[in-house]
Amino acid sequence: MSAAGWFIVLLALVGANLPFLNQRLFAAVPLKAVKKSAWIRIAELIVLYFVIGALGFLLEARAGNRFEQGWQFYAITFALFVVFAFPGFTFQYLVKRR
Repeated sequence: MSAAGWFIVLLALVGANLPFLNQRLFAAVPLKAVKKSAWIRIAELIVLYFVIGALGFLLEARAGNRFEQGWQFYAITFALFVVFAFPGFTFQYLVKRR
């Protein structure tokens, strides 16, 4: 795998965990609520999936051939993105706080 491919994988790993590791909207905008709701976290996860996917397509186009993808590609990459989010989800919802 090329350096651009590894960069996208690492960016996806960080981006998938970002909604769960802080209480700000996209890690930048402070919210009035003390804790983000689960719906905001899910919306952030979906938006970050598309942003990182667009960056991946941009890097693929710059490298040379850009291949058309079917719905199966998007289903698998979204499932992988959700799996990447598991450490952040575990930290936010399953780790007991004192």
